[in-house]
Amino acid sequence: MGIRQLKPNTPGTRHAILPTFDEITKSYPEKSLIKILPSTGGRNNNGHITSRHRGGRHKRFYRIIDFKREKRGVAAKVTAIEYDPNRNARIALLLYADGARAYILAPDGLKTDAEVFAGPDADIKVGNALPLSKIPVGTFVHNIELKPGKGGQLARSAGTSAQLIAKENEKIQIKLPSGRVVTVSENCYATVGIVGNLDHFNISYGKAGRIRWLGIRPQSRGVVQNPVDHPHGGGEGKSPQGNPHPVSPWGWKTKGYKTVRKKNK
Repeated sequence: MGIRQLKPNTPGTRHAILPTFDEITKSYPEKSLIKILPSTGGRNNNGHITSRHRGGRHKRFYRIIDFKREKRGVAAKVTAIEYDPNRNARIALLLYADGARAYILAPDGLKTDAEVFAGPDADIKVGNALPLSKIPVGTFVHNIELKPGKGGQLARSAGTSAQLIAKENEKIQIKLPSGRVVTVSENCYATVGIVGNLDHFNISYGKAGRIRWLGIRPQSRGVVQNPVDHPHGGGEGKSPQGNPHPVSPWGWKTKGYKTVRKKNK
């Protein structure tokens, strides 16, 4: 993927840095692998807002991604690299030898007409999915399962990967992009390689309207709100009174506080 900087013809293009989409080979999705994605505006089935600052996005279909790599032991050919409006990574359309089709996350370096394979006997090659027990220490992987058969949950966004750093007693230690080390079962599957679209972090949308197209509404800082709306609100001047620890609107600590729950081993 490449990026392009627009000419400053308007205020909205003056600072815009956008992708070139050079790697995209197909401009429309596979009809059998899409479904309608309703716009909820961040509301649940009771009409209550459970996810704030959502709404007003462009209409789009959801592409059904095979995070589990369910067809194992069957070779597949990459027929297209496509844009997915639901994620920052690109997706690859696979055509299996038995005629089935599926979408997977497109790793960096995967090209059309390449062959990928999922199963314990797969080679250590970009795009192949294997159990972690079959992957050598030091390999960079993505789309990693936390529980066998549940599907990949870790390292799925553009340009990310995790590194397999140790194997011990049927457990695998993986270093995540955040630097945190997690331990998972050796039977969990992962895909070899780094998620593509590496230049996504260099993108600058250029104007607020482009963020609205993605369905993200404006939000106000806590210090400019009223005390009834946010713990940081109120007081005289621009600063919060008493220099409190940063918290969410519901009082949860937001900086330097681990929110991961301890799990029973």
